[in-house]
Amino acid sequence: MTTTLDRPVDIQDELYGAQLPSWAPRGLVLAAVVAGAGAYALGAAPLIAILIGWAICLCLPILSVFVEGRRKATDRLVTVLVTSAFGLALFPLVSILYTVISKGTKVLGVEFFTFSMRNVVGEGGGIYQALVGTLLITASAAVISIPIGIFTAIYLVEYSDENRLSRWIRFLVDVMTGIPSIVAGLFAYALFVLFFGEGVRLGIGGAVALSVLMIPILVRSTEEMLKLVPNELREAAYALGVPKWRTVSKVVLPTALAGIVTGITLSVARVIGETAPLLIIAGTTDSVNFNLLDGRMASLPVFAYASVRSPGVPPEFSIDRAWGAALVLLMIVMLLNLIARLVSYFFSPKGER
Repeated sequence: MTTTLDRPVDIQDELYGAQLPSWAPRGLVLAAVVAGAGAYALGAAPLIAILIGWAICLCLPILSVFVEGRRKATDRLVTVLVTSAFGLALFPLVSILYTVISKGTKVLGVEFFTFSMRNVVGEGGGIYQALVGTLLITASAAVISIPIGIFTAIYLVEYSDENRLSRWIRFLVDVMTGIPSIVAGLFAYALFVLFFGEGVRLGIGGAVALSVLMIPILVRSTEEMLKLVPNELREAAYALGVPKWRTVSKVVLPTALAGIVTGITLSVARVIGETAPLLIIAGTTDSVNFNLLDGRMASLPVFAYASVRSPGVPPEFSIDRAWGAALVLLMIVMLLNLIARLVSYFFSPKGER
């Protein structure tokens, strides 16, 4: 605090003007939460309780108009709107997690993971046959998709020189990225009908259908990772007389390894929950099937769908098993995303961690 002509002057006020206390935003948010929770406890609908809390948050820019002026009030209003939009986008995710976890944990146990549904009616049974089918089909789809996707991306970045073929490949990849998943299932079914006849149901067909969905994701992600590799590394290898194929395998791919592995993991997480393609070509069964080339094969998403579609009598046991399968599928997807994060961290260059 200083004085000018015997008048006290606040340096902060002189530089920035009058400001609300630093605790004001946090205090209003706390008041909004308390008011919304109180309204909900008194019997108000959830939407009404949220609107009451949001209305209290809008008091912040109103107070700012009188204390800080229009410019700062506009900034605070935009902050409230952006934060509200983030909370609105986060609400469905939290709601889904809460619903799946609260309903799916009822059936989790050793029996649920180690028993199939063969000869089970009503209470009991588990997802063993669906878990085995999901892992086998997804692993087979990855074996089919990973070489095709990576080699296609290598061609586009390292060998194509932007020729007409590369432009057609990119166009087809863009088209495949947007096709509905059921189209992939119909394609796989039509393909296997040519060899095995009408009504074919095979686990390997489900792997082919999922690979159709995985390949464009892998091509795009790998292509972008390869483009990020500095050209100086390639030129240094060429200057030492290293052939192009060896430069790609020993210099370019190891440099982009973290991004490529992350793209692979995320593509697997993308297709592991697909229901329509597997329902069409792989079908479902209550028995465990380890042979991808022989008969129907169950999977977690189809198991959950079938349990809700035909719950039997009494229905509550089948519906509980469907929620349990959904929770297990959600846990697998979260685990794959965690693995992708860890791989990206540990295999990326040290300066980018």
